[in-house]
Amino acid sequence: MNDDLVRARTALQDVQREITKADTDVQLVRERTVRNQARMDAGQGTAKDMQALQHEVESLARRQSALEDIELEVMERAEGLAADASRLEAASAELTARADGLKAVCDKNLAELDAEVEQIGRSRADVVVGVGDDLVALYEKIRASSDGIGAAVLAKRRCEGCNLELNQGEINRFAAAAEDEVLRCEECRRILVRTSESGI
Repeated sequence: MNDDLVRARTALQDVQREITKADTDVQLVRERTVRNQARMDAGQGTAKDMQALQHEVESLARRQSALEDIELEVMERAEGLAADASRLEAASAELTARADGLKAVCDKNLAELDAEVEQIGRSRADVVVGVGDDLVALYEKIRASSDGIGAAVLAKRRCEGCNLELNQGEINRFAAAAEDEVLRCEECRRILVRTSESGI
């Protein structure tokens, strides 16, 4: 979009320079015609001079007509390019407004996430105190080697860390385990968190 707008503005500037040149050319021809016509009207010079001036005035009239046609064509092109540039400027302004709106939403969401991370960090600190250093060290070790996830919920006999279903032997062993025993998934080695939805 920006490239199109730059091209449209550049083309418009080029055409506006063409208009200025065409206008200057027409003006020069008009001035020369006026001077020649004034000399003819004054009757200064020989008959041959008058005939040459008459011939030049006629040539200048044809030249002026041709230059005015060129100027008109260039002005028509300029109008089209100005319309294109205006349309692209409006579209660019609309995209900028939309981008600003999306950035504002993004900034708001990021601020909310930052606040949530801070809250979770405070909650985690409270939980860590009651868990014990050994389990925290194990969790951090697993987390470092498991894409930042050291523990996963055991839900409906499936580890939500690797999404694999436990076999019957593991289910029986987990069902018999003490409530405070640390259970780990045989596949991903993450610590498994038991809930009422675990299915064991």
